[in-house]
Amino acid sequence: MGSIAQYVVIRKVAIGVDTHKHIYVVVALDELGGRLGELTVATDRGGADQLERWAVSHGQILAFGIEGTASYGAGVTSYLRRQGHRVIEVNRPDRRERRLNGKSDALDAENAARAVLSGRATATPRMADGQVEMIRQIKVAKDTAVKSRSQAMITLKTLVITAPADLREELDGLSKMVLIERCAGLRPGPMTTPLAATKHALRGLARRWQQLHLEIKDHERHLATLTEAVSPAMVAAFGIGPDTAAEMLIVAGDNVDRVRSEPAWAKLCGVCPVPASSGKTSRYRLNRGGHRQANSALHRTVIVRLRFHQPTIDYVVRRTAEGKTKAEIIRCLKRYLAREVWAYLNPERHPVGAPESVG
Repeated sequence: MGSIAQYVVIRKVAIGVDTHKHIYVVVALDELGGRLGELTVATDRGGADQLERWAVSHGQILAFGIEGTASYGAGVTSYLRRQGHRVIEVNRPDRRERRLNGKSDALDAENAARAVLSGRATATPRMADGQVEMIRQIKVAKDTAVKSRSQAMITLKTLVITAPADLREELDGLSKMVLIERCAGLRPGPMTTPLAATKHALRGLARRWQQLHLEIKDHERHLATLTEAVSPAMVAAFGIGPDTAAEMLIVAGDNVDRVRSEPAWAKLCGVCPVPASSGKTSRYRLNRGGHRQANSALHRTVIVRLRFHQPTIDYVVRRTAEGKTKAEIIRCLKRYLAREVWAYLNPERHPVGAPESVG
């Protein structure tokens, strides 16, 4: 009798991970969506290693679907990539689905795995181990310092309005920098009157503003150096500069190839046109989705070019003559600018660089 051939079938699995500050909740599903198990581990290196070994024990891993790959899931995402696994970024389920199916960490992890199996989740997470990650860290520090500086100035001017009459008349009407210098040099004296308390508060706010101003300048210097090293052509483009370039690089990540095409990049930035047609009416509306910080950065650059960039000014005149509204023209300009930025991000695909003109 002939021997009976033995076949070993390797089970393929999808792993969903719901991330938190102190724990990862993991669920494994087979190819048919059957639940194979659940695990909770700590968010340290030992926990990530335990998670990976547990996942491999269930079979051949198709992919890890992870929520929060840029926040609580950044560590485990980086670890799994180094182990050679495919990682997919998964968004939270919409509110309607959560209301119907309930909410728990295990359910969120299972939903992440099902999103991988169904193909609904396909986004490759940004890498966080290169120069762009350095830019992101400094940009975060700068943005928070800018907010704090603005708040200090608003509070200072509010206190000037409510200050005793003599002090208010002395400070009212001064330019911003003169006001800061004058308040920073105030001498409260003994803390025995409302006037002394007001001077003390104004001096503290003014000196806080000065310290934050110096901190912001330091951040800006580092951002200029890093962005110019990564993409000098983008930094030098009209109306972009280091700050907008930093925002664009952060959105793209160190692995810009994760964005499949230029239209996909436009959608990521929220500048692709959204059809809003009905019946005989054919039109488009502004896109309210995408990365809002990137969209805002593109908008600021477009506003600068509307005022000072001659090709853009000529474009506005031509499109206005065609009957386009200002909002429609700005939408088109943001789309053109996203295309230009895409060329700067992919110099190997566009060796000549992107033009600074519009269509």
